[in-house]
Amino acid sequence: MKYSALRVLPLRRLFSTFATGWPGAGLLIMRLVAGSSLIAHGLMELWSGPPAQLSIPDALGTVAGILLVVGLWMPIAGSIVAVLGVWKSMTQPGDPWANIFLATIGIALALLGPGEWSVDARLFGWKRIDVRRKKNPPANRRE
Repeated sequence: MKYSALRVLPLRRLFSTFATGWPGAGLLIMRLVAGSSLIAHGLMELWSGPPAQLSIPDALGTVAGILLVVGLWMPIAGSIVAVLGVWKSMTQPGDPWANIFLATIGIALALLGPGEWSVDARLFGWKRIDVRRKKNPPANRRE
């Protein structure tokens, strides 16, 4: 019993609950939209064939997108998305607002957590332990 309490400690410190109902559905939609756009953009950039040094942020974005979609390691994945969004908005030419928007979603997901429908909720969520009593303990018989 103590082992399971120690195992859920790291994420329970960050997220006291995993949102259920409509808030959990909203977090799921945010994760799916942000993650799928990161995966699609990252794969498109990786397949277009830039040099390896330029594709490292795209590879990180793809990995972070996969983590967002499944809801695993949300503080890490959201932080990676936020850092990549800010970095791309400052270094890439053109309109920076799409990257700023993605960074904002990454920060929000890192702070709010994954929600009920995620791998993190299954691994680190609240557990229910049923302790059953024995109905009648056997009597000590001496024969």
